[in-house]
Amino acid sequence: MVRLLIASVLIAVCSVAATAWLAVATTTRALREEQGQALADDMDILARLSGYAAAHPDWKDVRTTVRDLSARTGRRIALTTADRTPIADSAPPGASLPPRAAATVDPLRTDTYSEPGAQLSGTDPRVVGPYRLTADERSRLDALGREQQDCFTRHGIDTVLTRTPSGRTVLTAADGVAAPDYVPERCAEGLYDSLTRTEEKALTVLQGQVEQCLTREEPDLSRQLFLAPALTGGTPRTPGPEPGLVMKGEAAAVRAAQDCLGQARRAQLDPYVAPVAELFLGGGDSATGPRWNMSPANKTKVVGAAGLVLAVTLAVTAVVASRLVRPLRALTEAAQQPPDRHVRVPVTTRDETGILAEAFNDLAERRERLEAQRKAFVSDVAHELRSPLTNIRGWLEVTRDGLVEPDAELLGALHDEALVLQRVIDDLRDLSAADAGTLRLHREPVAVDELLAQVAAAHRLAAEAAGVTLRAGPGERTEAESGGAGWLDADPVRLRQALGNLVTNAVRHTPPGGTVTLTGRRDGDQVLLEVADTGTGIASDDLPHVFERFWRAEKSRSRRTGGSGLGLPIVRQLTDAHGGSAEAASTPGEGSVFTLRLPAAPAPHDG
Repeated sequence: MVRLLIASVLIAVCSVAATAWLAVATTTRALREEQGQALADDMDILARLSGYAAAHPDWKDVRTTVRDLSARTGRRIALTTADRTPIADSAPPGASLPPRAAATVDPLRTDTYSEPGAQLSGTDPRVVGPYRLTADERSRLDALGREQQDCFTRHGIDTVLTRTPSGRTVLTAADGVAAPDYVPERCAEGLYDSLTRTEEKALTVLQGQVEQCLTREEPDLSRQLFLAPALTGGTPRTPGPEPGLVMKGEAAAVRAAQDCLGQARRAQLDPYVAPVAELFLGGGDSATGPRWNMSPANKTKVVGAAGLVLAVTLAVTAVVASRLVRPLRALTEAAQQPPDRHVRVPVTTRDETGILAEAFNDLAERRERLEAQRKAFVSDVAHELRSPLTNIRGWLEVTRDGLVEPDAELLGALHDEALVLQRVIDDLRDLSAADAGTLRLHREPVAVDELLAQVAAAHRLAAEAAGVTLRAGPGERTEAESGGAGWLDADPVRLRQALGNLVTNAVRHTPPGGTVTLTGRRDGDQVLLEVADTGTGIASDDLPHVFERFWRAEKSRSRRTGGSGLGLPIVRQLTDAHGGSAEAASTPGEGSVFTLRLPAAPAPHDG
């Protein structure tokens, strides 16, 4: 049981550990992917709404954009003013907003949008405002850009033309990230890098606003200010929203000028962008819940973990099963041996298998002992039957040959031998009936004192002939039992037979001058019938075998001196049939006591 429990616990631990590890690994990976996807979706939502705000002066038509983004990402998207007045919401009307805003949508002050063209000022490069080129200016710059691209191509430099939000085309390297590292001299000439009328006008206005700010903050720096749009080389190359500040002075003064430039630019672009809005993001209200869509990698992990647990389970089960089956196989092999080979199996454990092995060894020993008893029984039966038959045959043969006259003495001897033969056969029949459970008892109320008196009277002559005194006494009784030893519900004939066998055996083993005593007494709900003698006694090693068939304490004694060996077994069988038990106690040299314990019965007048 302990081994099976340990195996089950080990398998359960392996299964739980593998499942926990797999769940943690896959869940962690899924959470990371989900977090990354959610972050990417949030950044995309913010970028899309910031781009809308950069290109529109208000939020009037943003609802369509909000619904499209919500449908694509599965998130709830809500836009409100700073005082939480709803602008657009993908959720049904009346739905409460999340406790905190996810971000602020302000294209003039953003630090979450990274796109080539954004400077330290944090202005979305898609805010172009007054710097948006006219159609004619875009066409002219496109043509100039293609001419310059052809120039680069002739010098072996691959470039591409890209259009900025203001409409100007810029020339970048083939990877689309930066301008070409080398610019040929011929390709650097031309009108492509010059400002358009729109850009000059917007920059002039911006220059005036910056100078007004510096006049208030740093009057000495106003004459040193020059705005230089980055039209050639480096990144970004978009004029207008991100102009460069060229001036000389202390670092603190330069920072003051940068602050004025930022304030002036935001003031210049503010009329062209939507008002500042608060962005709220939620989990969404999609009717379709998440589906279990296991990736191939996770499927591989699940299959691998299941296979590993299965392999461990099979290995542990095989080991435990082999250890459990090994002693059972030994028992099976031992049980299949021929009856003449009494094989024992080693007992290596104290569990159920060890107990079974001990029981098997006990059965093997018992079978060996029974086999020996069977052989001795057959030999003894043959001997017991052969002796009287041989005597009868011998006397009959000499009488037939005329050597002996068939007188009364000879006929008496033949009759005695026939009686011995009949007694052995009757004893064997009684034992066979008792073994088969067919021994019939004719029960009736039997007084113990009368039973003892009858047995003593029947065997007194034989005892006197052997020089043995036979007495029948009441035994030790209490005051309550002064009326007698009690009553039995038994077959009086069978009880007289059992007590007679005990008396005969006691007289046979008691030397002349000895005494055999029959007593009966009440012991609780039992009646004890005792036959005590003052004979030679029985050795302690032989005492457990006195009720075995054909057993004799002295093997050399013949049936005339030692009996047939069936008397005491018959006593035990008859006592068992009455629901009692037979016991023997002896002290060598002092005598023996045979006791029959039988259930007591009420007196007839009490019934």
